[in-house]
Amino acid sequence: MADARTLRGAGLGLRRALLDELIEAPAGAFDFLECAPDNWIGVGGVLGEKLQALSSRHPLSCHGLSLSLGGPDPLDLEFLQRTRQFLDRHDVALYSEHLSYCSAGGHLYDLLPLPFTDEAVHHVAARIAQVQDVLGRRIAVENVSYYAAPYQALGEVDFIDAVLREADCDLLLDVNNVYVNAINHGYDARAFIEAMPGERIAGLHIAGHFDEAEDLKVDTHGTAVKDDVWDLLAHAYRVHGLRPTLLERDFNFPPLATLLDEVQRIRDTQTQAA
Repeated sequence: MADARTLRGAGLGLRRALLDELIEAPAGAFDFLECAPDNWIGVGGVLGEKLQALSSRHPLSCHGLSLSLGGPDPLDLEFLQRTRQFLDRHDVALYSEHLSYCSAGGHLYDLLPLPFTDEAVHHVAARIAQVQDVLGRRIAVENVSYYAAPYQALGEVDFIDAVLREADCDLLLDVNNVYVNAINHGYDARAFIEAMPGERIAGLHIAGHFDEAEDLKVDTHGTAVKDDVWDLLAHAYRVHGLRPTLLERDFNFPPLATLLDEVQRIRDTQTQAA
């Protein structure tokens, strides 16, 4: 089985709209690919063959969308078993999910924030531990963007740290989410990065966001990464060292060459920070 340490450098999200271009991409254009297994489990035929071709050539990480780690419904054990089979078949180096929930009596089709309370820590940490047992591997959880907080008895930093320690899992640090939340909720993004437990950071994400207003940013993954986020990524490297870093782009796809320019900028930022 692959290990998260086998990931390095700069990766790109594996999206169906990019599938053929990724297969034809020049050697060395990216260091790894990342897909959402939720969108690929059970997919066969030509699409399945193309996914297999890519995962046989490039290290693959996976970023889940629908486990609903913090939700009230029982975990979907059948889906988890199918996820384990997918991860094993494609020798996935790192599997991550969101520190949020997306179902309550049915799927809600959004990633909703958890209350920052001790009760929520215990609830989500126990579910993460169960997921790790079923998958037979350590996972990472991602800090999410949010626009309203249900309740905050703990600070966000303390909540994340408590979950990671109690679940004994890793962190996927989304730098764009830190930036978006810092603007929307009025905190210091650099201080937030500095407070993250570096020994648990398995990887980083960056993405573009939409500037709704000077004090309101929306996490969209639909545009180029902004300069302030690039600066924050460089700061994360300086504080915590280099980690495999993924460029997320979910729609409004430019030519692949444009995305690869951003992948190369990740590499350049890593080189400057080394």
